[in-house]
Amino acid sequence: MSKPRVAVVFGGRNSEHAVSLMGAGSVLQAIDSSKYDVIPIGITQDGRWVLVGGDQRYAIEGGQLPVVDESGTLVALPSSRLVSIEPGQGLGEVDVVFPVMHGPFAEDGTIQGLLEMAGVRYVGSGVLASAAGMDKAFMKTVMAAAGLPIGRYVVVRERDWRLDKERVLKEAEELGWPVFVKPARAGSSRGISKAHDRASLEAAVELAREHDPKVLIEAAISGREVECAVLEQLDDQPPLASQPGEVIVEGGQDFFDFEAKYYPEQMSLTVPADLPKEVAEELRAMAVKAYETLGCEGVSRVDFFYTPEGKLVFNEINTLPGFTSLSVAPQLLAHSGIDYPQLVDHLIQLALRREPGLR
Repeated sequence: MSKPRVAVVFGGRNSEHAVSLMGAGSVLQAIDSSKYDVIPIGITQDGRWVLVGGDQRYAIEGGQLPVVDESGTLVALPSSRLVSIEPGQGLGEVDVVFPVMHGPFAEDGTIQGLLEMAGVRYVGSGVLASAAGMDKAFMKTVMAAAGLPIGRYVVVRERDWRLDKERVLKEAEELGWPVFVKPARAGSSRGISKAHDRASLEAAVELAREHDPKVLIEAAISGREVECAVLEQLDDQPPLASQPGEVIVEGGQDFFDFEAKYYPEQMSLTVPADLPKEVAEELRAMAVKAYETLGCEGVSRVDFFYTPEGKLVFNEINTLPGFTSLSVAPQLLAHSGIDYPQLVDHLIQLALRREPGLR
């Protein structure tokens, strides 16, 4: 029998293009080529799909972020058959797409919807979970309705900022200083700022709006950042929650920003986090609840704050978490006995057994 064909898709037209390539490089190294026929496909920064070759760069080199090499053959996926844009050049069936992608037009349900329309199995959560998880404002609404504790926040929509900026600023000031300002539908800490007064708040909103016209302003929460990975099981057992880990910023940054996440020696992860046993168990249960509330599939990472008063506060869920071998979710699962190659294989196997369409 022929090996299952796995298309690893990465890149995309958003500010997390480079992050996607870093994860894809790790996945491509980890996939068992004796078990799967692997097809690397990059999405360029202007949205074209191309087959990439051995010259593709996946890592940060000399401080330069990687981008998809645009010189490859243009391809399309109109159905489960991958085809070249060149007339008559078919490239065969695709059994599974492994999207190693983040941010808008990728992690937000758009590529999942495309794959559903094409009838192709894929790794990770479906359209609804992906879309709801990507929109931080909507995500908080859903999690609050599920009974998870969340911090205070203000949503700034494009029309609000354009027509009623003074009201927005006043509502944000009522959260107290400092506040964190984020694009509502971005990740990897792109476009996030910490504001300490009205002047820096206005500048922070403008920066966030460069990434998304919808912006979130959050009250600062004093506490340690603790995270948990949740993984769907192959045997229909309840989702597996990893041991919690604590993220510690080492590079002197004011918060867990892009450089702390992706540049060498800027952060460390303590696993298991130094938490009371009952708090660790509560955190794991809350992580599974968040995962199941959205209807997630595959692997997700759920982030919390642990306050000095001993309370857990939900921060966010990431339905397609950073996926280099050194990213937080893979590290957490490695401490739970699932190493990186096993995790990659597990996710492909989950996708292979899942039928396209409603579920």
